[in-house]
Amino acid sequence: MVYPITVAGVKRELPICNLNENLSIAAFVIFGDVELTCACAGALLEKAPEFDYMVAPEAKAIPLIHEMARQSGRNEYFLVRKKKKAYMNGVFETVDKSITTEGEQMLYMDGADAAKMKGKRILVLDDVISTGGSIASVENLVEQAGGIVVGRMAILAEGDAAKRDDIIFLEPLPLFNADGTVK
Repeated sequence: MVYPITVAGVKRELPICNLNENLSIAAFVIFGDVELTCACAGALLEKAPEFDYMVAPEAKAIPLIHEMARQSGRNEYFLVRKKKKAYMNGVFETVDKSITTEGEQMLYMDGADAAKMKGKRILVLDDVISTGGSIASVENLVEQAGGIVVGRMAILAEGDAAKRDDIIFLEPLPLFNADGTVK
């Protein structure tokens, strides 16, 4: 089963994947899809508020934030990591609960990145916003660092996230029953 979608003028068929006996999602993965990544980055930049820096959680949003930085002429962006790295100092951390990850996970921001965010306008990005848990966790880290969140953006808003007025997105994405029908 697939779900056809057009995003930023690019057509794709997303495979429908079961999360449990009651819920399935259409898998949206931009890894390796240069055409889709570039089109979505440009379309999001057209809608973006003024910002100083962008930040995104690893890993699926990495191609998006990189391409948005390239297209906007920015030379720097920040990633929130899922594991502490030896090169990270003065780490900020928070708990994340995502629809696509079982249980809770920790997210980490490098202290050097955090220092650059202090008092700056920060644009928080992700590939898909569903429950909003991941984006809220990233926002928590930005606020701990003293950054000012000026926008929350994603390529797709899944399920009830499409009804939110505090996020900017390109297209809605429904949730599905286990049999692949739209909820």
